[in-house]
Amino acid sequence: MLQGTVKWFNESKGYGFITPDGGGDDLFVHFSEISGEGYKSLQEGDRVSFEQGQGPKGPQ
Repeated sequence: MLQGTVKWFNESKGYGFITPDGGGDDLFVHFSEISGEGYKSLQEGDRVSFEQGQGPKGPQ
């Protein structure tokens, strides 16, 4: 499991980006992939654990 920081998240559009620890490209995150119970949004600066996958437009 990787870790990173939420760069930004647009709650009304339901997506944003995570900056992974250790560098690399920012990763797209969609609200449908948030697995915390009761959570469907993220806040800028939140620390998160995640699994990186490949979406239709690149890493996410």
